[in-house]
Amino acid sequence: MHRLIEKFHLDRFMNSWAVLILDTVISTMASAIVLFISGALFAHEVLPPLLQLWWICGAFVFSVIPFLLFRTHKLIIRHSSLREIGMLSIAVLLKGILLTALVASLPYGNIGSGRVQATLILDTLVTIFALVTVRVIMLYTYDALKRRSFSYKPRKRVLIYGIGDKSVAMITRLQNSPHYRVVGFLTHGSVPEKHLISGLRVFYFKDEKSIVYLRENVGLEAVLFTRASQAREEQSRLIKYCAANKVRVLIAPEIDEISDGKVSQATVRKVKIEDLLGREEIKISLDEIMANFKDRTVMVTGAAGSIGSELCRQLAEFGVSKLILFDNAETPMHNLRIELGEKFPGLDFTPVIGDVRLRPRLDFAFRKHRPDVVFHAAAYKHVPLMEENPCEAILVNTAGTRYVADMCIRYDVEKMVMISTDKAVNPTNVMGCTKRLAEIYVQALGLSMERGEREGRTKFITTRFGNVLGSNGSVIPRFREQIERGGPVTVTDKDITRFFMTIPEACRLVMEAATISSGNQILVFDMGKPVKIDSLARRMIELAGYEPDKDIKIKYTGLRPGEKLYEEVLSNKENTVPTSHERILVAKVRNYSYDSIRETFDELERLSREVDIPSAIRLMKATVPEYKSQNSPFEKYDIPGQQEENRA
Repeated sequence: MHRLIEKFHLDRFMNSWAVLILDTVISTMASAIVLFISGALFAHEVLPPLLQLWWICGAFVFSVIPFLLFRTHKLIIRHSSLREIGMLSIAVLLKGILLTALVASLPYGNIGSGRVQATLILDTLVTIFALVTVRVIMLYTYDALKRRSFSYKPRKRVLIYGIGDKSVAMITRLQNSPHYRVVGFLTHGSVPEKHLISGLRVFYFKDEKSIVYLRENVGLEAVLFTRASQAREEQSRLIKYCAANKVRVLIAPEIDEISDGKVSQATVRKVKIEDLLGREEIKISLDEIMANFKDRTVMVTGAAGSIGSELCRQLAEFGVSKLILFDNAETPMHNLRIELGEKFPGLDFTPVIGDVRLRPRLDFAFRKHRPDVVFHAAAYKHVPLMEENPCEAILVNTAGTRYVADMCIRYDVEKMVMISTDKAVNPTNVMGCTKRLAEIYVQALGLSMERGEREGRTKFITTRFGNVLGSNGSVIPRFREQIERGGPVTVTDKDITRFFMTIPEACRLVMEAATISSGNQILVFDMGKPVKIDSLARRMIELAGYEPDKDIKIKYTGLRPGEKLYEEVLSNKENTVPTSHERILVAKVRNYSYDSIRETFDELERLSREVDIPSAIRLMKATVPEYKSQNSPFEKYDIPGQQEENRA
């Protein structure tokens, strides 16, 4: 019995033509039965046999026409609702109207006869009753078979959080799930009455004792949130109670994660820390952004990285004419190529393996593909690693940016958008300073064109933001791996804080900035409130079902070379100017002369290629006076007067 669903494929949609035939047969049979019943009720009034024949034939034809017209055969029976029953009833009413017209048109129809009138009314009512009854029987049979099938498989007992429309709709989405059984709804409060929604009870929680009660008396195993915003609101209350009592916290998939109306175990997933740290979706000028990129050739450097790959995904949605992926990482590029090919089969894109440090390779890509817009995301980003390899950081982040910017002018690119970082603000490490130097170069280059000092029309836009959640090698994936290994979770300092933003959120703001900026500006993003890394680690341990410092230890390792305790606030009103978007501001920065900065870059590149680290660091500190090393061997070059002495 439990294999009937698999054997007869009852979990698939019934063929629509089979539904049409079934409904037509039922409707025609209902008309025949009504004729028989009316004959018994009105024995004194005999209907001519020819009229009865026409009646049956008309019932057949006039059933097919409305069913096709209202597409009732396309409705999925097992998901039938009052709306579908209403459409079916309207189709039957149309059948009755057409049948009445047929009878009235016949010379022996006698439409004024009491039996004829009663039979027409009965025909409509009995047909509706018969069709609805068959659907109800099919629905209950299907549900019974499903329940019988599920009884052989353990399913987690789930309460859906909230009583809104989306929460109620989740019942339908989970009704065929072999992994989860919805036993009711859960909302905050203390109401003694037993309320029901769709036949399921609404449970209320007030404190942790309520969750303990539900676990012990209702068999609660998991709480399912339908929106990430709900989880964020409950992270210090319900999620905390659930974590303390071994109740799983799940989040529902987005609509586009569902296939064939099924919600899989993979898509209904545990709530992740990214869900709790994120914010409400940013409002962007979607029409303006689409107009800005539609039918354009767009190049993304660092395309296989965390930010670059997400930019590619979002650009693919905006109808770009062609997408050029430029990166030197072979395997990530291969994976991105497969992903884009599967998700966007109509997208014209070209992967180019190349390094921004190699001018000839960049020149080839620009010359061959002639991009209209360039997103420059290629960079080295890990602070401690770049502190140990400063010359490579200079060649990629600084010289590489210069090469890309120069190619943009040479090949008449309309706009170049550079991805920078909050670490470029008052940098304390090599990585931050190289990104600040890159900002200086592209802005000086753009301003020199504005002043007519050199030819070119490219608009240069720089975007600064903080850490992105879940990026390659970032703190969250590292913590997650450490928790999976059983700990310890390593935190550099108990008081260290960082600003976080989701990767899609950052990319949306980047494209919005590219749309609203007039060019030659450094745009900074409102990153919200800083997050304490120690609290982040503890919350991740709790979400994994463990107790911090007991099940999973937290180890403090001390600040790494070049690392700040607190990142700079990007959106301070004293150092920014507002734009048309509330989350994007223009940074107030010192302007540099292009001629002087070009000479500095020539020398800095020469020193880096010669791996003359001391001289390169001294020159960086002289060019960016706010660069003061912290917890780094390069602090010795911050001695007052040392920079001027070394430049002499």
